Amino acid sequence: MTTTSYWLEEPGEPFLRSKTSGAVDVAVIGGGVTGCSCALTLASRGIRVRLYEARTIAGGASGRNGGFALRGAAGAYDEVRERLGCEPARALWELTERTLERIEELGGDSFRRVGSLRLAADPAEREALEREHAALRDDGFRVEWADGLQHPLDTLFHGAIVHPSDGALHPVSWVRRLARLAAAAGAEIVERTRVDVDVAAAHADTVVVAADGLTSQALPEFADVLWPVRGQVVVTEPLVERLFPRPHYARGGYDYWQQLPNGRLVVGGKRDASFDTENTADESTTPLIQGRLEALAADLLGRLPAITHRWAGAWGTTLDLLPLVGRVPDRGRVWVAGGYAGHGNVLGFACGDGVARAVLGDAVPEMALFDPVRLLGARDPQNETRGTSPSPSSASSAATATARS
Repeated sequence: MTTTSYWLEEPGEPFLRSKTSGAVDVAVIGGGVTGCSCALTLASRGIRVRLYEARTIAGGASGRNGGFALRGAAGAYDEVRERLGCEPARALWELTERTLERIEELGGDSFRRVGSLRLAADPAEREALEREHAALRDDGFRVEWADGLQHPLDTLFHGAIVHPSDGALHPVSWVRRLARLAAAAGAEIVERTRVDVDVAAAHADTVVVAADGLTSQALPEFADVLWPVRGQVVVTEPLVERLFPRPHYARGGYDYWQQLPNGRLVVGGKRDASFDTENTADESTTPLIQGRLEALAADLLGRLPAITHRWAGAWGTTLDLLPLVGRVPDRGRVWVAGGYAGHGNVLGFACGDGVARAVLGDAVPEMALFDPVRLLGARDPQNETRGTSPSPSSASSAATATARS
């Protein structure tokens, strides 16, 4: 069953429809958070930009996730620090904390700065939380230990940590807001229009592919390094009790949920019940995962309320769980930004802005970690996002757990 997400049902305010005659400076393929962020940065700098979206703004992964806005990337801070090194990990977390500040500045009522709660499902995960808590404190990041959990969390989990800088998003409202800002700055936004890279390049000096999990449909050379992963979600009827005031996640992110201001409970994850079937761009829901999500909702509430919405969305992950952002090797006029491994609400916004600034010729050292050549091979000497490129991380075939954000 293919369904529309709860977020996409909200009517959107119209945005300014400008039309640029003839060729443009930059064509952006993809109308999610990355594409709209990129278009906003370019248009604000006076660049003629045309954004193409095959559906409607936020119609893909940006409108089909769990609505989490989290700092960092896939993996706990201590794990990422061990894998990348202290300074790259610190820079990545600082980038996302700055990005959350900007989301709060631009997001209006689509963003709530309520923090997030990472929970331990068993004693081993509690030890993992203790390691992340210590690493964050050692490196000067805000984090709080949360023993003494309220019911029902006290009977289901073994402790938690609070990430105070995180928040909750209405992701469609947020991305539509970005689109309106981009259009007001002069960007042309073309919805319900699917284009390939060659067609876009025929009418633009530069092309930016911002398709996340669908990147390889536009750029086939990415098929082995960035692929789609399906995340499934359910939403309940509004509940009288208010139990979960911030985004929650447990089991390494394979379970996640948040309660909205209107009382509805949004529950997602359980992808680990069937990895083979969930590595797909198909947006159909499945009985297995939907049943597991219903069981999680029942565990959290002590009963199963009416489920009013079910949906799935496809997000992108990479071999090393870091995004791919920069000029595409052997395609001098084509750039890419995608592969956020379930953290696209924040990283996608940051990388859309970053790739736009790189296209403009700015030095963007914070994007160096995401250079596509680390996974695609030969170095492109024209790629200006790198600065000093890090060594490739050890590749992992495992995708991150969720599409929380």
